Order: sequence, then structure tokens, then C-alpha cells
Amino acid sequence: MTAAVVVARMRAWVEHAVVGLNLCPFAKAPMGKGQIRYVVTDTIDPRVLLDELCVQMTALGAADPAQVETTLLIHPNALIDFLDFNDFLEAADAALEELGLDGVLQIASFHPHYQFDGTEPDDIGNASNRAPYPTLHLLREASVDRAVQSFPEAEAIFDNNLRTLDALGPQGWAALQAKWA
Repeated sequence: MTAAVVVARMRAWVEHAVVGLNLCPFAKAPMGKGQIRYVVTDTIDPRVLLDELCVQMTALGAADPAQVETTLLIHPNALIDFLDFNDFLEAADAALEELGLDGVLQIASFHPHYQFDGTEPDDIGNASNRAPYPTLHLLREASVDRAVQSFPEAEAIFDNNLRTLDALGPQGWAALQAKWA
């Protein structure tokens, strides 16, 4: 699969799921302004992925937010197993700290088999963090803070997502996935 195909699928996911279902009310503006950087790595090695993550964190930290607001580091061949992916997040957070970017950037995680602690694999609520490929989403803390201030009840986003996904149901989610398959 080419990087162009991977990016096209991820753009469709952002458009139809993240923004279309309003799973993240803060994503519409950067999407509309073309401020989301999509980076694909074809590595299978978590150590190489960690190196690339460091490169992308440094690049985002140095980039003009008007040009690049956020980065999606997509790794379709690495950390395919969700538990391995979840374990990797500890190393990712440690790298963020080592680079001195803790408090500047944060990492959100998305995976095709994402599963929140205490849920069953087929729980529809897991879909809020399910993407076509394993993905590390780099966000600017300042942007998150501004977005939260402008959103009257930011703490309600997760509950709203659960209600949206419950209403959509597994069949509705499967139909939506066809838009980025």
C-alpha cells in the first residue's frame, strides 16, 4: 500500500468520523485550513518508529502553527497488535519528556483495534479512538488549551461521543468505515 493511499484513507477518516461525527469538535478548523500534517512511515520496527516520532515532535514544535497545527504519524506496519501499541505509548511519552516538549506537545493515540480499559473489544465506544491504521497524533498543548476554553463543556466530549456512537451502532459504524476502506 502506498503512502498516498494511506494518507487518503486517513483524510477520509478525519473528514467522516472525527469531524463528520464531531468526535473532536476541535478538528474541523485545522482540517478546513489544511493544517494537519500526515506523515506515513513504513517501518515495522518500534525503535525506528520512536526515532521518527522524535523527528516529528521536534518538527511540529518548531513549525509555525498557522502552517502546521497538528501531525498524524501513521505507521501501518508497526505495532499492529493493540497491546504492543499501548505499551509503546510509555516510550513515546518518555521521548516527549526527553525532548523537553512535555507541556508543549501531547500525544493522542488511535488504532484499528483500540480498546478502552474495562470494555469489551466490540464495545462501540472504542470506535472513538479507532482509525484505519495505528496512529500517533501530535497536538500542541497551547492549541488544546485554547480549544478547551472555547468549548463550554469540554469534559462532556467523551460522553457525547459515546452517545453518538451508541446511536450510530455497529452497523452504522461499519457503513461509515466504507468511506475510508
